[in-house]
Amino acid sequence: QVQLVESGGGSVQAGGSLRLSCVFSGYAYRRGSLGWFRQAPGKEREGVAGIDGIGNKMYADSVKGRFAISIDSAKNTLDLEMNNLKPEDTAMYYCAAADTIVARLLRSSGYRYWGQGTQVTVSS
Repeated sequence: QVQLVESGGGSVQAGGSLRLSCVFSGYAYRRGSLGWFRQAPGKEREGVAGIDGIGNKMYADSVKGRFAISIDSAKNTLDLEMNNLKPEDTAMYYCAAADTIVARLLRSSGYRYWGQGTQVTVSS
């Protein structure tokens, strides 16, 4: 059974940094894809960053140069380093996993497993 548990959210001021982590279990990441998604109140869920089992990465234009996605294979965690945070980054952030390597890493429909989310709030 695949389980995903996020942590690391919080409240920061604009320009600050946060590191999100998602511990995954029961999941063979080298065969699949992992991603971070976010959803702000009243908005649709959007893909933030994704990484597949062979190391390809993809970022939303809005976070390129500020966010970095990585996998720590020793700890079985998916991490998202977020720098220079902006108020528009405020959202619930979700970790997601797909059973296969997906071409469109930022499309939520390709992911089967989801975590419960962790809240990120950025104040101006």
